[in-house]
Amino acid sequence: MMIIMRMKGVVILAGAALYVVLVCSRINGERGCNVYEGEWVYDDDHHTYPLFNSTACPFIRKEFDCIKYGRSDHHYLHYRWQPNACDLPKFDGVKFMRKLKGKKIMFVGDSITLNQWQSLTCLLYTASYGSNVTHHANDLISTLTFQDYGISVTYFNSHYLVDIEMEEFGRVLKLDSLKSGEIWKGFDVLVFNTWLWWHRRGIKQPWDYIEDEGIVVEDMDRTVAFTKALMRWAKWVESDVDPYKTKVFFTGVSPAHYRGEEWNEPGVRDCSNQTRPMTGSSYPAGEPLASKILKDVLSSNTTSVHLLDITTLS
Repeated sequence: MMIIMRMKGVVILAGAALYVVLVCSRINGERGCNVYEGEWVYDDDHHTYPLFNSTACPFIRKEFDCIKYGRSDHHYLHYRWQPNACDLPKFDGVKFMRKLKGKKIMFVGDSITLNQWQSLTCLLYTASYGSNVTHHANDLISTLTFQDYGISVTYFNSHYLVDIEMEEFGRVLKLDSLKSGEIWKGFDVLVFNTWLWWHRRGIKQPWDYIEDEGIVVEDMDRTVAFTKALMRWAKWVESDVDPYKTKVFFTGVSPAHYRGEEWNEPGVRDCSNQTRPMTGSSYPAGEPLASKILKDVLSSNTTSVHLLDITTLS
């Protein structure tokens, strides 16, 4: 469950979970099977894992390419997520692209979403043998198109989902503004996330003020701001997204991994030396508050969003 599993975890979510929900109706409809309740198990089938070679995939940022930059242990490449009540099918990239032929997928969010986008594109790139794939990118959007299937996979960089706008007095995080939503329309699959940036301060904070319902303040309780932004996003989903044409997912909250007592190692300040996932299907520190807020907002404000509940995978 440590951060060393993060890239693997998002492979499962971007690949297997979307694969299950969008492609595999049997598992998706199987009663009593929660694919997010389970544990990581080691699989020594070297013909199956890893699902792709990160060094051979041109879309992974260098900080995520562990093998290329000297990681000596390779055990983490052979873990797979095993739900308690069912078995996940092996990801089949060709089947995925055939099922979603002609469709447009967009990932919107922070680095968790970037990981998901990179994982899925590498899975599909491997399945297509890198043939007839085009890549277009700017500072905000990056799109991979698999021409043989007419399927595109886009990443839209958005740390807060709601807008940050430059005013005369500084950068303003506007909790009730979602102008980027116009860009998100027209996609067949949307995968969102936000949380990790909400507690950033100082030079790592990309805004100077917060605006809520026309009132500008220097700061406010970040969990309150997070909740308000989620509610604005949920209203956008309900008003601007046609659930019969577009499937919407929201990626849950990943633990921060900066307090060792949360995984029974008091005094440890990061997980840089962890090489094995924790056993079991629960996180020792309990469910993060942000995860509870997210689930409450989703249950209260929208009925058309599938939660990719990654907390125990992360």
